[in-house]
Amino acid sequence: MKIKFLLAAAASMAMIMPLASCSEEPLPEAELPILAWHSIPDFQTSDERFQELADCGFNLSFTCGAPHIDGLKKQLDAAQKAGVKIMANCIELYTEPAEAVAQIIDHPALYGYFLRDEPLPAAFPGLAEWAQKIKDADKGAHTIYLNLLPNYVDPAALVISYREYVRKFIDEVNLPLVSFDFYPVTTEGIRQSWYDNLQVIADESAKSGLPFWAFSLSVPHWSYPMPTMASMRLQQYTNLAYGAFGLQYFTYWTPGPGSDADYHDAPISWEGEKTETYDKVKALNAELQARAGVFVGSNVVSLAHTGETVPPNCKRLEEMPAHVKSLSTGADGAVVSLLENGEWNYLVVVSRTLEKPITLDVEFDEKASMVDREGNLEKVAKGKNSFTIEEGDVAIFRFKK
Repeated sequence: MKIKFLLAAAASMAMIMPLASCSEEPLPEAELPILAWHSIPDFQTSDERFQELADCGFNLSFTCGAPHIDGLKKQLDAAQKAGVKIMANCIELYTEPAEAVAQIIDHPALYGYFLRDEPLPAAFPGLAEWAQKIKDADKGAHTIYLNLLPNYVDPAALVISYREYVRKFIDEVNLPLVSFDFYPVTTEGIRQSWYDNLQVIADESAKSGLPFWAFSLSVPHWSYPMPTMASMRLQQYTNLAYGAFGLQYFTYWTPGPGSDADYHDAPISWEGEKTETYDKVKALNAELQARAGVFVGSNVVSLAHTGETVPPNCKRLEEMPAHVKSLSTGADGAVVSLLENGEWNYLVVVSRTLEKPITLDVEFDEKASMVDREGNLEKVAKGKNSFTIEEGDVAIFRFKK
């Protein structure tokens, strides 16, 4: 684990000695929904391809370029064998929703239904009508899903404010979850408006009692660079710190040639070969699932930012979370989230920089445990402690409520 533990009273000893594992109660068993967006193309459907997807740590699959329902049924059969579920997408779901739902509703690999991507407000009435037809046929057995636009969309296109856009979607389309796409890591740095976007989605979802899903980018294109473990960790752990229920990657399969976006090096190339991104995503997904017991079923108690500057419209950390007497990252920024989950509180500190490690100085008012990459618990002493958090990485601490 790259997060190095240093006891303030014995820093030199802590630098060379591993932490002892706690004998306390382990993390509860849990599983995060992790969706592969632009997954296995219809013409590549096979048992082997879906097993490859599952081996990469995905338990949900969504294929773009809607096939006919016969192709969707083949996807469902192959996905079931691999232990993966499908977010259904087919032409008939649009043209004949009731009949399409009737043909797949009882398939054990069906997770839900996809409507469309990034709608403007003018599309909401039609989407609500379409969703209602699916609900009537499905009787609430499965979810219905689409992705909202990010907050950097042209305001003239939205007509209303971004928060009003999210609220209008929730109220009018009336789906059981909220999802949005935003890819913050660019060749110019991290888009700081991402944090405000997350906050708006988290706020409006919580008001409605709905879970929300968010993305990490896993395919270079335009001004988006090659994904690294640091960049994907930063995105997924920040999503979770803000309360995301489901995680997604754009994309799993590299979109086909001919686009001016110049997509390349997603986990699977257009030709069907694994890229170096595949192993990175596989490792990160294993890490996320090992820590799923922290996040699944949790609620955000408080969330704020540290650092010399904080992102626009974000709260600066001034009042310490429960169990914490003092906390600082110096000039470097971090997201500081306190989660409650059952009888436990979790302090989640995510670096906001991909340029260098940050130093977390924190004083606890009681003994804590640190959650490592494998989901193991390591004792942390009461009092002052110092930790090094690598670029884009996270430190997670657990306390009894």
